[in-house]
Amino acid sequence: MTEISATMVRDLRERSGAGMMDCKKALNENGGDMDAAVDWLRKKGLAAAAKKSGRVAAEGLIVALAEGTEGVVLEVNSETDFVARNDQFQNFARSSGEVAMKSKSSIEDLKSEQHPSGKTIEEELTTLIATVGDNMNLRRVAHLQVDQGAVVSDLPSPVVPGLGKLGVLVALESAGDQTKLAALGKQLAMHVAAARPEALTVADVDPGALVREKSVLTEQAIASGKTPEIAAKMVDGRIRKYYEEVVLLEQVFVIDGETKIAKVIETASTDIGSPITLAGFVRFGLGEGIEKEQGDFAAEVAAQAGL
Repeated sequence: MTEISATMVRDLRERSGAGMMDCKKALNENGGDMDAAVDWLRKKGLAAAAKKSGRVAAEGLIVALAEGTEGVVLEVNSETDFVARNDQFQNFARSSGEVAMKSKSSIEDLKSEQHPSGKTIEEELTTLIATVGDNMNLRRVAHLQVDQGAVVSDLPSPVVPGLGKLGVLVALESAGDQTKLAALGKQLAMHVAAARPEALTVADVDPGALVREKSVLTEQAIASGKTPEIAAKMVDGRIRKYYEEVVLLEQVFVIDGETKIAKVIETASTDIGSPITLAGFVRFGLGEGIEKEQGDFAAEVAAQAGL
């Protein structure tokens, strides 16, 4: 049987908003599986909606670059925010992003690309780790490119130009006015940063996530006393609402608060005199999905003091 630790209970409380004992029971009922425990709490009406952004952040920087019809976003991690603000680390992150822009390499292949210093990216990173004394790594990279149109980047609240904690790319295919297209792309990138879409279209929604959502909603409806037929209709309506929350083209534009993104693009197509296709987007939030070890500072001091 999986041992349920206090840390697991705390993490589930942060994700679900449920009480401590309910979280412990949920973890016990589901063998320590965090996602299953969240679903169990929701089905019992004991949890708030699962927090899609409830992930612990690591340190480092996001590089987001775009020029013409292509762009790249790269995450470079460090152990501490102090190092992330170090000029050497920032220069490495920026130069690695520029190499990634030209090479269009995967994250593993990028490590073998040549750094401006003449070493490989990985060798330069190893040297930087030895010099600065902080562990670092190249975590992930994504590229977007269109045949005709614009790829636009956005770095809300950058730490320094070109580097920040959140990076976005938006790709638009169109033969229309490129200045207006780039301006639209900038607005859409700002929307993506704020609205956190998970998929471009309804068809792109993760099937596993959709099954989980339907399961939770169905059990909630049945638990409220609805017949299976009425529950099914309720679930259909709530799934449409779910799409409006997670699908970019179904979301309401954050800038005007009333128009769907699909309609924003349709209206812009008329304005620039050519059809516009939203070809893709990327949103990298620093440290998404990285579990940082939660240390007990007082215990560490006591241990070092031999207490």
